[in-house]
Amino acid sequence: MMNKQIPVQDVTPQAKAAAGGVDLYASREKIYTRAFTGFYRNLRRFGGALLFLIYFGTVWLSWDGHQAVWWNLPERKFFIFGATFWPQDFILLSGALITCAFGLFFITVFAGRVWCGYTCPQSVWTWIFMWCEKITEGDRNQRMKLDKAPMSANKLLRKLAKHSLWILIGFVTGLTFVGYFSPIRDLVVELFTGEASGWAYFWVAFFTLATYGNAGWLREQVCIYMCPYARFQSVMFDKDTLIVSYDPRRGERRGPRKKNADYKTEGLGDCIDCTMCVQVCPTGIDIRDGLQIECIGCAACIDACDSIMDKMGYPRGLISYTTEHNLSGQKTHLLRPRLIGYAFALLLIIGALVTAVVLRPLVGFDVSKDRVLFREDSQGRIENVYSLKIMNKDQHDHTYVISARGLEDIQLGGKREIQVAAGEILTLPAQLSVAPENLPSTTNEVVFTLQSTDDPDIQVEAKTRFIGPRVR
Repeated sequence: MMNKQIPVQDVTPQAKAAAGGVDLYASREKIYTRAFTGFYRNLRRFGGALLFLIYFGTVWLSWDGHQAVWWNLPERKFFIFGATFWPQDFILLSGALITCAFGLFFITVFAGRVWCGYTCPQSVWTWIFMWCEKITEGDRNQRMKLDKAPMSANKLLRKLAKHSLWILIGFVTGLTFVGYFSPIRDLVVELFTGEASGWAYFWVAFFTLATYGNAGWLREQVCIYMCPYARFQSVMFDKDTLIVSYDPRRGERRGPRKKNADYKTEGLGDCIDCTMCVQVCPTGIDIRDGLQIECIGCAACIDACDSIMDKMGYPRGLISYTTEHNLSGQKTHLLRPRLIGYAFALLLIIGALVTAVVLRPLVGFDVSKDRVLFREDSQGRIENVYSLKIMNKDQHDHTYVISARGLEDIQLGGKREIQVAAGEILTLPAQLSVAPENLPSTTNEVVFTLQSTDDPDIQVEAKTRFIGPRVR
């Protein structure tokens, strides 16, 4: 009988085999980034400052006597610059999230991971924390020496200063985030006087530690392993997508040389192999190895490489925002079906969302019928009882008039004119009565109308059923 077994050969390195097997987990190597300057760094600083101003400043704005942006969870009311939203309006939140998603898809197809490099909170806060490292422990080489040095008073003070700044930034970040759900002015006073609730202390502490851990310790690990965006971005990339890339046709062969040397005769390219692009990268990759999932498109390597090219007297752009088509010498296509499709979908969703917000009724009106089917009043009329729920979504008080129609000689009992304060939910009973001879069937459709007396544009209707005896 023939031996049909597949031959297997052990290729495990002897050193690892002797140690007890192959280690499939690579421990993290700490990244020490070098300080640098450049156009994209300034652009990122400007964008980060704008985002910080929006995040930390909006929470302190007031509007109509309360916080301008306030998610009042206990009362289920959400204030956003003069507009009040209720849980019934959460479909609008879904629309806003879908709009953001399609906006992210569009910008990714067009310009790659610019969101990650310039506006992602993880990246923005990480750059801030790295700046804290620089001012407390020094630049890259100084930090590397400090970490290798034995513990001393100087090292302890520098480490304490760095972590103190990290915790302070994390605390301000957490306090601001909680301030969007609990009025920030009261929250600050209550936190420092011991009058805040236990939940307030818990959430401020939670987001403080989350910011401290993510931006101070995890850093690029969040981008590489925890963020799903890094995983599905490759589905949206095409050969016309803008990416940060190294030009091997111009840069290879790499090698050091003197500034004014005739390096072309030696077969060298423009890359002097200084590794500055690696030293400034917040995720620790070498962009010269090609497009990698770890690249967040921050363009730090572009700034670093351009500064070296300037010193050497070479033209800029060895590392640049480019496309795969451009790198291969082909033409880049700006307009392409996928990009046009995302743009069209984005505009359509934005239009639908704006329309929904503008046409959103400023009053909620629900009618529910009483469990008793019907009854006969003292005049022999058939009467149905209803519960009316009126929700004033506006930030101003309104007076409403209630009316009903749908059956001949229908009469409305109870209050016909009511005043509802801004943000108030009012429930009141109402009775409808009809003469038996005016009932065409046992079940009849009637319509309640709620009309504002001070704003003719505010009018809503609610349909319900009027139940009567069997028609003879």
